Amino acid sequence: MFNGQSHLASVADFRLAAQRALPRMVYDFIDGGGGQETTIANNRAALDDKRLICSGPYDVDNRDQRVTLFGKTYTTPVIIGPTGLAGLAWPWAEALLSRVAGDIGIPYVMSMASTCSQEEVIAENGQTNWAQLYLMRDRTLSDRVVDKAEALGFEALEVTVDNPAIGVRLRDVRNGFSVPMKWTPRKMFSLAAHPGWSLRMARSGPPTLKLLSDILGDRRTDTLAEMFQDQIDSSITWDDIAKLRDRWKKPLIVKGLLDARHVAKALELGVDGVVISNHGGRQLDGAVATIDVLPDFVREARGRLTILIDSGFRTGSDVARALALGADAVQLGRAPLYALAAGGEPALRHCLNCIREELDMAQGMMGAAHIGDFRSDMVFGYPPSPATPGKPSDVARIAR
Repeated sequence: MFNGQSHLASVADFRLAAQRALPRMVYDFIDGGGGQETTIANNRAALDDKRLICSGPYDVDNRDQRVTLFGKTYTTPVIIGPTGLAGLAWPWAEALLSRVAGDIGIPYVMSMASTCSQEEVIAENGQTNWAQLYLMRDRTLSDRVVDKAEALGFEALEVTVDNPAIGVRLRDVRNGFSVPMKWTPRKMFSLAAHPGWSLRMARSGPPTLKLLSDILGDRRTDTLAEMFQDQIDSSITWDDIAKLRDRWKKPLIVKGLLDARHVAKALELGVDGVVISNHGGRQLDGAVATIDVLPDFVREARGRLTILIDSGFRTGSDVARALALGADAVQLGRAPLYALAAGGEPALRHCLNCIREELDMAQGMMGAAHIGDFRSDMVFGYPPSPATPGKPSDVARIAR
């Protein structure tokens, strides 16, 4: 139990606590999205539109959330996804995220925009770390990240492909957010109004893009977007993924797909999984919600590809929606950062436990004793799930 603020019982509560704890420009960087933030709104509206069906009687007395991804079993179908500059929420955030993920038994995906080094992350948890990769214009820089991840024992690689252009995040523009930070009287006032955060940052030092510094060298730039625009490659094609497949022999995941027509190419190249993602609404304003295109990916993959999903998931019921519509697991982005900002490691553990308990409740109410029992007809208006190897049909499930 998180005793510091035990009244916080949901991700929505942690979000409000984070808003109180963080200077405005920091909170807005974490919470904000691209353009008018309609994609963020689309994500939430689409999830809320997927109404769940309580179903019984089923024996759900011994509920189990274990899930197997890429040959390894995890305790629950939740992944801590990659989030840039997580150290703004709490010092050494990526190391804490890795440690908690390892303790719980779930994957943690280390962002390339990490404020910790790969060595610091792996030192906290050598068992459940995955690495994110942005393909750089100078491919030797990307190769360094991949080779070090391999040498240190990262278990999977998520290559992000939905950033050929950097989304315009209007909150950051209005706040004058930059890396390194430029201080103005208004920003200094915000620091004074948030002494807890300011004191932590004074003790630990301002967060820097440590992993990028390792591969790019020390470069002083005015904004985060400027640093990425220097090296992020907008000419990436499936040919680049094919070359990466040849280089990386462990599970390879392509993150940032919204068009299910890419599934055939992913299968052709031997990609192990995809993340259906609109970058949490931080890139294309007005993009389709990920939960809306999930069934298309499931139909195209037909059980031959691990399907992960992110963007806007905040509750255990949200996770249940994704599982019912065919996802293998859900990645969380902002939720762990809200928790860290609210109270560090204890708050993070409590937040993830809240989501796990919410999912357990959904399992019980929906008749899914095991994660594999989730089916599409548990969501109102959806037809029965197609037959998938290893999963019982809807008719067989009811007959039991």
